[in-house]
Amino acid sequence: MISFKNEIAKSISKITNIEEKELESYIEIPPNNDLGDYAFPCFKLAKTLRKAPNVIAQEIKEQIDADETIIERIEIIGGYLNIYINKEKLVQTVLTEISEKKEMYGSSNIGQGKNVVIDYSAPNIAKPFHIGHLRSTVIGGALYKIYNFLGYNSVGINYLGDWGLQFGKVMAGYDMWKDEYDFTKDEIQSILKIYVRFTQEEKENPKLTEKAREYFKKLEDGNKKQVETWKWIRKISLENYQKTYKLLNAKFDSYNGESYYNDKMDAVVEELKEKGLLKESEGAQVVNLSEYDMPPCIIITSAGTTIYATRDLASLKDRINKYDFEKAIYVVGNEQRLHFKQVFKVLELMGYQKYASRCEHVPFGLVVDKNGEKIGSRKGNSVFLEDILKEAIQKVEKIIEEKNPNIENKEEVARKVGVGAIIFNDLSNSRIKDEIFDWDMLLNFQGETGPYIQYIYVRTRSLLEKAGYEPKIDDVDFSVLQEKEAIDTIKLLYRFNEIVESAAQKNEPSIVARYLIDVAQSFSTFYNEHKIITEDKTIQNARLYLSSCVGTVLKTGVELLGMEMPEKM
Repeated sequence: MISFKNEIAKSISKITNIEEKELESYIEIPPNNDLGDYAFPCFKLAKTLRKAPNVIAQEIKEQIDADETIIERIEIIGGYLNIYINKEKLVQTVLTEISEKKEMYGSSNIGQGKNVVIDYSAPNIAKPFHIGHLRSTVIGGALYKIYNFLGYNSVGINYLGDWGLQFGKVMAGYDMWKDEYDFTKDEIQSILKIYVRFTQEEKENPKLTEKAREYFKKLEDGNKKQVETWKWIRKISLENYQKTYKLLNAKFDSYNGESYYNDKMDAVVEELKEKGLLKESEGAQVVNLSEYDMPPCIIITSAGTTIYATRDLASLKDRINKYDFEKAIYVVGNEQRLHFKQVFKVLELMGYQKYASRCEHVPFGLVVDKNGEKIGSRKGNSVFLEDILKEAIQKVEKIIEEKNPNIENKEEVARKVGVGAIIFNDLSNSRIKDEIFDWDMLLNFQGETGPYIQYIYVRTRSLLEKAGYEPKIDDVDFSVLQEKEAIDTIKLLYRFNEIVESAAQKNEPSIVARYLIDVAQSFSTFYNEHKIITEDKTIQNARLYLSSCVGTVLKTGVELLGMEMPEKM
């Protein structure tokens, strides 16, 4: 597809003898469409050319040898060149590209041959999937799909919390009380009840904590009975999580959790010792990071046990060897910011500077209710994600019963809309902000929500169905799509690849989510201002084809976020 920015930069380069790449980086998109399609700030060249910005602007305007089929006109405002692209060329470029690439429109191969390792979700086994893991799962899942769309090989890693004293508590409690619970109904809930009971009773009976340590020690030592119980707990936990992952369209290539690195940590500790990085501090073994304005990174506690940092360093070394990654992304809450700064710095000090520079912590805020309170409990009980997703689906089913009870595949539509609403609500604002969970807001079919985008997509499909139109690029007269509303929409479609690349560069799926809202709203304005189905078949074919292209981009975009599109609503 023609890069209009690049063509403009080429033309200005011939006049100024300044590198195209540098010039292209200066080109802006004006905040107001009336100010042109692109703006070039001539003051950026004032020092190099030793001329006033308005003089530079005038000279470029007079001398520019632009292809008239690309640039329609240029205006000068306050040292800026405001450049207007030929509308017909814009329309032809965008619609033809979508015709050729279809659902791959907006993709690229910039990541070809490069691995991106994305560590996300990471629930603690022996517990149902809590709503607190929603954000990591959804953000990580979107990044996984976005990087793949740009040609990278995404490697999704679910670093399960599957080791530690909590399993000693579960196993000890299981042996004591298993006959009191009905494991035939819901194994994971029964295990959770045992764990909760154990943690409550050990407050009054410290001997239970010692009992848990004994059980966990047996597990660490490879006791056959405890290993089998642990494997069973891990298995049923994963089976439970898979139901939620299936609903959220989350995919993982590895489920190597903390337990996987048990036999790999000694090598990390030895390497740190050999490189003179380990120091003793109050009985613990640490890496001193005071030079970098950070507290020491604890590797071995004063009790002689390894810690999260030890396991993360072991996992990083393993991922370096397995994947030789271009990026290693950790989608983990904001409260772990210092932890990852420490781990990445220690990796660098160990001599892995290249890989340490490729590690990124992708933090995010909390899930809060409309009053700003953290959602962590409901009437004293944990809020399980599967329950939230089921509730969303049920609420949509109720809306369908009220508004369109005869729709086909009612359950499937309710699932796509309900789950999509949850996903989009999470991704529609900057990830670092807290996610506000408000049923009325996220299931709104008119606001800036997932259901609204799905509704606009369904409208594009119903227009094609109503007209009995099979989209064909050969039927389109590009010259008839000149209305401001049509051009505004096509300009947005043109930017899709740029938007996706920006989302990857910043590890920020909300860039795609906000873009989809803009596309949906722009098309809605076009639809409201101009009849799509008209007596003039030339105009109708062009407008229907544009409708089809909008639908293609909306569908591709929401699928990058992990949502699904219903064909009817």
